[in-house]
Amino acid sequence: MKDLNDFNDNTSEYELFSHIYDKATAREFTTFSALKEYLSPIIKDKRTHPVVMKGFDLIKSLNWGFFSGISKNTHGKIWRELVIPDPHFPEAGNLKRTISISNLYIAMLDIHGYTKFCQDSRKNLSMLHTLDRSINREIRTISTQCHCVSQRERGDEIVIVAASATDALMAALSISDFFANTNVVDDPAISTQRSGDAAILPTFKISAGIAGGNTSIPLIITEAGNLSGFLLNTAARLQSRANELSPKESRVMTTKQMYINFVKENSVNKCSLLKKDKIYFFDTGLIEFKGVMLPTCEVVFKESERYKEKLSEEINKLYVSIRDSLWEQKVFLDLMDLIVKTAVVMPQFGVSPKKAISGILLVTNDTTIQLCEIAVKAYLQDEDYFHAMETLDHLIEIMELIPNFDRLILDYVKGVADKYGLMMKLYEECIDKQIDDKIENIFDGNNLKTYYAAKNGVVVYEKLRKAAKKSPELIMKKNLWYNLIKQNKEKMTMTIYSGKK
Repeated sequence: MKDLNDFNDNTSEYELFSHIYDKATAREFTTFSALKEYLSPIIKDKRTHPVVMKGFDLIKSLNWGFFSGISKNTHGKIWRELVIPDPHFPEAGNLKRTISISNLYIAMLDIHGYTKFCQDSRKNLSMLHTLDRSINREIRTISTQCHCVSQRERGDEIVIVAASATDALMAALSISDFFANTNVVDDPAISTQRSGDAAILPTFKISAGIAGGNTSIPLIITEAGNLSGFLLNTAARLQSRANELSPKESRVMTTKQMYINFVKENSVNKCSLLKKDKIYFFDTGLIEFKGVMLPTCEVVFKESERYKEKLSEEINKLYVSIRDSLWEQKVFLDLMDLIVKTAVVMPQFGVSPKKAISGILLVTNDTTIQLCEIAVKAYLQDEDYFHAMETLDHLIEIMELIPNFDRLILDYVKGVADKYGLMMKLYEECIDKQIDDKIENIFDGNNLKTYYAAKNGVVVYEKLRKAAKKSPELIMKKNLWYNLIKQNKEKMTMTIYSGKK
């Protein structure tokens, strides 16, 4: 059969399909509607209908790329969102190429330790094949059970597309369960337990980013069936941020919109994650990705990290203070409140800094709280901003020593310290000028002689200078500090940045 005119009562289904196959592989038609139009002279013959559906499967396989494995039966939710159904062949249709719908979500997952595993297994190819089969088969099965579609990208990356926030999160956490040998999802309809050869694989941790649920963030499906657009980029950036926060442990980051939609979807019928109280959404504030500001959340699913649930009030107070640019006093005090509450609720720790801090050699939860109290007293009562900022730097040093200290909180502490550091340079210049003007009132007798002589000896000079900064002769220190902040408000704008500079 070389032409459609050759079709007759004696033409077999195989011969017709072979003709369609040649046309499709030559890309004479790439959509089901084009196939239907081509077959329109003979499509009334019901003998052709099974062949038309096989032709649809062929077109789907050749041109739908990421979505080539979906069908109305296996991926009903995604099908309804992504496929324009044909009125005469309801099991077939055309794939949408530009999608701006509120109920579409993308999750981007990265497998920690994949490269090291490949290096360690280079002499044991069967292990590499086992991992490869697990990613290509088991992960696809898990995704389908979660009503999602997934595909492996660039070795250790997995992309998931879902038609609801709940499905996207269930898929991400189910895949995490599979790799980490955990049981967070705990849903009998989803098979996350390893079987066969996969049981011998080591545990892996994953970082994931989930975005979607907003019509202003489009998704584009290319002619080759690949994903493109800002929605995909957003998920990738959230995954990158999750990886920054936990380079060795599993972490899931989402947009705030995804969290809002998840809550709406589960307002009546709750998924297993909520029924069994397995997760908590921790507000992680605004994150900047290449000039774009995104409200974000972390999905807390480890029991050891549920203490973050008790930090929501303190961290949200800090977000508001930073947003409202209340740097004169409230940002500092809210930051101290957050550090104190973190020390109260997190697991007990004990770390030894390189040198004693305020006489403390072993820093624990309790001594961290004491340091915060010292910083607040210096800032609020003594108006000793030098000592307050010095103590803040010590707190950062301590946090960096504490195993598994929450990276997000550390980022905010560092960010606030950096902004106050800008003011300290200006403040110190003003205080130094006051000292020079009033030095003869600050010191007298031998101390004054020693001061002038010490200018040639830096160590003694700096000690006396430090003492001079606390002198009551220096007036209106609080007013000076607050005025400098007010005059430089444009420099105090703060966001947490993630990604390449």
